[in-house]
Amino acid sequence: MRKFCLVYDQAVSRIGYFRPKIPIRHVHLIRHPNCDTVKKARTWLAERGVDYQFHDYKKQGIDRQTIEHWLTQKTWEELVNRAGMTWKQLPDEKKPTNADEAIALMIEKPSVIRRPLIEENGQIVALGFKADAYNETFPG
Repeated sequence: MRKFCLVYDQAVSRIGYFRPKIPIRHVHLIRHPNCDTVKKARTWLAERGVDYQFHDYKKQGIDRQTIEHWLTQKTWEELVNRAGMTWKQLPDEKKPTNADEAIALMIEKPSVIRRPLIEENGQIVALGFKADAYNETFPG
C-alpha cells in the first residue's frame, strides 16, 4: 500500500499530490497563509518528493477530537503559538489558562495552533520546522 502525507493548509483549498522518492507516512501539516515556517516545511517536503494532500482548516475546520488527540501527546502550551500575532492580539482574559480553554481557542482561531504540526499515523512527529529534525523524521 502506498503511503502519503496529508497537509492541513489554511491558504489552499485544493488537494495536491506529489510522488514520493522515499516511503512516506501519513502526515498532517497545519498552515497559516503568511507563515514563513510552513513555507519552509512545504518546500522541504516538495524538494524531497514527499507525497502530500492539502486540507484547508479555515474552510473545513479543525475538530475538538483532533485537538484532544494531539493533547494526549503534547501539552496545550506546546500546541498554542504564543509568539504569533493571533495570540498577541488576544485580550488577556481570552488567553487560555488550561487545556479546555486552549481547545476552545484553537477551534475558534485555528491560526493560534503552532505550525507546522506534522502527524504520522495519528502521532505528532514534528511541531515547527527544523531541517535537521525533518531529516531524521523523513530519512532518505
